[in-house]
Amino acid sequence: MLSSDDIADLAMAICATAETLGQTISAGAAKIMAEDLACFEKQVIGDALRACRRELTGKLTLAAILQRIQAADGRPGKDEAWSIALASNDEFDTVVMTDEIMQAMSSARPILSAGDKVGARMAFLSTYERLVEDARKQGIPVKWSVSVGFDAQRRLAAIEEAERLKRLPPQVAQEHKLRLAYEQPTTNGIAIAGLLTGSVSQPTVDVKEKLDEIRAELKKKRIEKQAARNRQIQDITRDLQERQAKAQAALAALKEKQA
Repeated sequence: MLSSDDIADLAMAICATAETLGQTISAGAAKIMAEDLACFEKQVIGDALRACRRELTGKLTLAAILQRIQAADGRPGKDEAWSIALASNDEFDTVVMTDEIMQAMSSARPILSAGDKVGARMAFLSTYERLVEDARKQGIPVKWSVSVGFDAQRRLAAIEEAERLKRLPPQVAQEHKLRLAYEQPTTNGIAIAGLLTGSVSQPTVDVKEKLDEIRAELKKKRIEKQAARNRQIQDITRDLQERQAKAQAALAALKEKQA
């Protein structure tokens, strides 16, 4: 939040920027614009005014300044955000994402789990755009968080990529790298991963009981699925036999008439 002195300085900067564009803005109008921008950081506003001086060919407006502030706030566009959200649905992937992506994905995940990817995308985009708009109106800076996946190699690659894109400060990225370097997977974690990959490991008793339940449930579903498939094959075979019998009877009747 800008102080009263900062707002006065910003109003002068707005007047000066307008003048470089061949425009005159009254002190009162510049003050109102400065007050509307007071929720943003000074550096961010200064960068936006600099961009306006370089890019604008028309009049300086509050909308033009806000457009450049929002474009530089670090939040990904809706399509990139959806791509990041989809990656977060893979438990093996480590994903660096914003608060808005996490919240929007929470509303879309049930639809995605039901198999409707198009509907999930529409729900995600609608929620994401609303959350981003609200955050920008309130001047809330972007916040990136790390969602750690099972795959150790993907973890390091994701952190390094986020650091390269300046989504994580170097210090924060380094902390994550150190944590990942010394963090050993738990016995239960290895056991759960083993359930997915087929590798053998020894979990604790309570987790072992849960894994046994999961295995039993999966086996039961496989048996039920195979039984349903066998019944379907039997029904198709029986129907085919009945059709063949009817065809043979009709053919025999036709031969009798012709005789």
